[in-house]
Amino acid sequence: MGGWLGLAGLASGQESVGVRAGVSGDPAQFVFGGHVETTPLVDRLRFRPNVEIGLGDHRTLVALNVEFAWHFEASRHGWSPYVGAGPAANFFISGDDRQGRDRSNVGGGLNFLAGVEHTGGLFTELKVGAIDSPSVRFTVGYVLGR
Repeated sequence: MGGWLGLAGLASGQESVGVRAGVSGDPAQFVFGGHVETTPLVDRLRFRPNVEIGLGDHRTLVALNVEFAWHFEASRHGWSPYVGAGPAANFFISGDDRQGRDRSNVGGGLNFLAGVEHTGGLFTELKVGAIDSPSVRFTVGYVLGR
């Protein structure tokens, strides 16, 4: 119960919590997850750590992303673009191969992202990954407490 109260307090303060779902390519997966976003660290730069879980392509991916996002001024219609980047820890969980060896592995990655968010909470985001991150991810989500 305490965890839910903490999330409710976070959503009602300056920080925000968001949920997302979408697709990724290489690996081709259904992706879902969530994030926490802080108040601006400097000017419009916010810390936006998130977790994403990918299912499909004969494996599961758990990605822990440590990202920062720069938010631009909102338009008169309430849409605000943002760009960002950050490192990732990617845990790939796979079944055994034909010789009975576990094919799971852990790798570091780097993400570059661009998105647009509405003051009402709806957002969409495109991520391009490098090193061991998925090559591309497209998600749509909602920020709670906006």
